[in-house]
Amino acid sequence: MTRGESGLGKVLSLHAGETVRVKSREAILATLDQEGMLDRLPFMPEMLQYCGQEFQVYKRAEKTCDTIEKTGARRVIDAVHLDGVRCDGSAHGGCGARCLMYWKEAWLERPCSGGASSPSFEREMWHPNRSFTLLTEAQLLATTTKRAEESSEVSEVYRCQVTALRNFSTPLSSWDLGQYLRDLRCGNVGVGDVLSSLLFRTYQRLMRLPGLRVWLWLYDVFQKLRGGVPFPYKEGRLEGKTPSDKLNLEPGELVQIKSHDEILSTLDKNNKNRGLWFDAEQVPYCGKTARVLCRVDKIINERTGKMMKLPNDCLILEGVYCRAHYSSDRLFCPRSIYSYWREVWLRRANR
Repeated sequence: MTRGESGLGKVLSLHAGETVRVKSREAILATLDQEGMLDRLPFMPEMLQYCGQEFQVYKRAEKTCDTIEKTGARRVIDAVHLDGVRCDGSAHGGCGARCLMYWKEAWLERPCSGGASSPSFEREMWHPNRSFTLLTEAQLLATTTKRAEESSEVSEVYRCQVTALRNFSTPLSSWDLGQYLRDLRCGNVGVGDVLSSLLFRTYQRLMRLPGLRVWLWLYDVFQKLRGGVPFPYKEGRLEGKTPSDKLNLEPGELVQIKSHDEILSTLDKNNKNRGLWFDAEQVPYCGKTARVLCRVDKIINERTGKMMKLPNDCLILEGVYCRAHYSSDRLFCPRSIYSYWREVWLRRANR
């Protein structure tokens, strides 16, 4: 066996809600190849601060969504997301995306397994009868960037778990029913989530029949009566330039998200406002109040690895993220990506 092969180390088969401890720095570094990866999944420097701490498993990372090539869902093996543990971007140029991080089970242990992991034990476990040079923290940091020359320009290209997503995952068809059974077994979703999604998909198909507007009207009437979410796939109303608003919102401020109907009046036919797409997964939050978590000024382009500066206002709200309930090609994806909001879609909440 070679370093970073699948199947090395103990597979914990963790479930959502379980408590785990992140292993020591030495124990984790001992699992990595010289590129700082295990099974092609990078261990990022931002993750080192959590070594030795205990967390709850938020969800198993059984699958993920392809935000690079937009091909749909992809399968991930022996990895989980930890509750509230997101990347702070400190080793990646201050990227503001705040992504949930992927944790291989080999980097975790159940607290009842005893004290802190022994580095020497980990080295024996991963590389029996073989010596190697342990990756240092400085070397790990060096794996996050490289210099790229394009014509006369030299730019910095970042590597993180998201830019490497297609390397450590494999294609997963939306018709693979086994994925939904795995979602149920590991506690990522409940039976009610699956049934409601099935009903929604059935209704979508019904709406393809003649009388689309009637079906849509009936859906919205029914949802309004039960306090539910309006049909999330509606088209923006504007031609040409879309409006903006300048609220100068700051972290900690309480805001009310405008109604879906109000937001549609700020979107073009592609459901974008000044280039920012309003996703169906944002519709359930319409009309609700939330607190501003931060303003996002720059993020890493997942396809190129280059840092992008965002030219217009872009905000993240506390607890407001994609729940992957409406997108059939990435249904129940556990990544919980924060939604991006324009200030024109928000108003200050009444005090």
